Amino acid sequence: MFNKKKSLGQLPSMATATSYLSAVHQADSRARGHDISPASTPALSTSSSITSSSEDTVLHESDDNNTGLTYPRTPPTSEQVFTTVHSEFGHCADESYRCVSQHNPDKPVTEHEIEEPPYYILITTYISYLMLIVFGHLRDFFGKCFAKQYFTHLMPYDGYAPLNSDFDSFYTRRLKRRMDDCFSHPVTGVAGRTILVYDRHSEDCNYTQIYPGTKTRALNISSYNYLGFAQARGGCADAVEESIKRYGVSACGSRLEGGSNELHLTAEALVARFVGMEDSLISSMGFATNSTFIPALVGKGSLVISDEFNHASIRVGVRTSGTQVRMFKHNDMQSLESLLREVISQGQPKTHRPWKKILLIVEGLYSMEGSLVNLPHIIELKKKYKFHLFVDEAHSIGALGPLGRGVCDYFDIPPRSVDVLMGTFTKSFGAAGGYIAGPKHLIDALRIRGHSGIYAEAMPPPVLTQIISSMASIMGVTPPVSSKAALTLSPSSSISTLRCPEDDVHPGMAPASAIPSWISLPPALSDGSEARMRIRRLAFNSRYLHAGLKKLGFITYGHPFSPIVPLLIYNPGKMATFARMMRTRQTPIVVVVVAYPATPLVTSRVRFCVSAAHTKDDIDTILQACDELGDILDLKHGHSERWPLEQIMRQSVELVNNI
Repeated sequence: MFNKKKSLGQLPSMATATSYLSAVHQADSRARGHDISPASTPALSTSSSITSSSEDTVLHESDDNNTGLTYPRTPPTSEQVFTTVHSEFGHCADESYRCVSQHNPDKPVTEHEIEEPPYYILITTYISYLMLIVFGHLRDFFGKCFAKQYFTHLMPYDGYAPLNSDFDSFYTRRLKRRMDDCFSHPVTGVAGRTILVYDRHSEDCNYTQIYPGTKTRALNISSYNYLGFAQARGGCADAVEESIKRYGVSACGSRLEGGSNELHLTAEALVARFVGMEDSLISSMGFATNSTFIPALVGKGSLVISDEFNHASIRVGVRTSGTQVRMFKHNDMQSLESLLREVISQGQPKTHRPWKKILLIVEGLYSMEGSLVNLPHIIELKKKYKFHLFVDEAHSIGALGPLGRGVCDYFDIPPRSVDVLMGTFTKSFGAAGGYIAGPKHLIDALRIRGHSGIYAEAMPPPVLTQIISSMASIMGVTPPVSSKAALTLSPSSSISTLRCPEDDVHPGMAPASAIPSWISLPPALSDGSEARMRIRRLAFNSRYLHAGLKKLGFITYGHPFSPIVPLLIYNPGKMATFARMMRTRQTPIVVVVVAYPATPLVTSRVRFCVSAAHTKDDIDTILQACDELGDILDLKHGHSERWPLEQIMRQSVELVNNI
């Protein structure tokens, strides 16, 4: 079961996108001669039954280590070819595999009901942890007595106190280390539809890892590449390449030095227009965006109300601020309103004076649960109780809404009804860093008081270019004005055209005059058509995987439109086995497994991260793998109606539209 299949011999290398598209065109012509026109290309296969001699039916992308993909059926037709190679972005021209990510205003926002597993699953999970604790402490005790050379870091030695506590490091040593092969797997290349993984194994329970020097191409369902902009070819990649030629690869010492000044200003103005706010600022690190700017928003005498499942960056920022903090149950609006009544009526501790400021912090899309914030209800509470609202859209921006503008777009709520919108560029935009958007007077204050704005390094020009090009692709760019009119526009006036009017809920296309003239996007990107296609493909893939797992009998969390789909495994031993078996299938699949302390102790899970780069066949491959492993590992404990896998694959469109 755990023996890896050998990959195929290679076809001649196609180093450029031009040669790839030429090969596709020739294969398309041959396919049309046989009256074959598939709706979508098949999932990657490493079956050794296909030989490289059948050039009519095989397209192969070479890698530096002779490991690649083969396509055992007809290559994509000319209508299915995009600007990226198939390993980075799957080709699919079937319009039925699309849907719109939007809330139905006629239906109330329902809270996700969590299914409970059978009691024997919980009992065996607790017994597993109990055995781990008992035998682990016994091994520690006898090891310190008879094998001290292995425990020197946990015992006083030569007058020095131990650097690690055996109790504090117990979980890391006795559980996590034994499944370290499931975490932090080294990869190379683009984390697109597929990913190139370095092979490794251990002979001493993961104390050391052995790298044989080989690599494996695997289907990637583990990256936050929601819109598929993590690619080495295409219009955005060409723009980044041009920026490297112009500015180099390193960041300037400040935003106002060198040639990156206008890129910073353009990016900040573009972000503000994209999210529908008056102004924004950008930071070079997503985690630091929360942890360094929240202390600039609140301080002593203020109160932060936080969802219990908020990200660690929010928790660090709140603790650094020194403000009072209260938490409410995850996405529970009754718990939130009850807490609001209590804190407003009681005021500050001891003195009972009114709070200087009350700031509610929630996430748009929760990364571990896949649940969506109940924003309409929170807006109603905001009008009633007069608190400030901070929404972290790290995972929802670009991934939700018919325009990809996040939770406000999804619920059709004016963005300026939220006080502060935060997000990152590391997910949907294929870049790095984060942003804070809000009223101009607030952003001006944060530029001075936020630690990231003063002490952190500036964002490198290539990253800024990726942000500008990918975000402009989602918005679309208006046709450029005449050359004479363009000469009369100064840089500041060009950037000012990006500022959105107050009554514009979700501003439309970005003006061409405000985008650097040397950024030349292909027509499909500049008019926004390809980005709209990606947003609709992501919505379909998310709903299809979520519904398919439900119909197979699994317990899953999250909103149907969430690109994060957690599948509950519970037992830590099953979690490691699931990840290893997925990675060693005939079609290798790379997944993310999550356990304590990132989740509650008994709710270990595998977290699928869906992308617009995946095809419907890719989701079928994942469902087939889950169906087989679910039977082997006894993971199907859901109570909903079950369908056979063939029916799910055959009625996928109907299943998605009827959720």
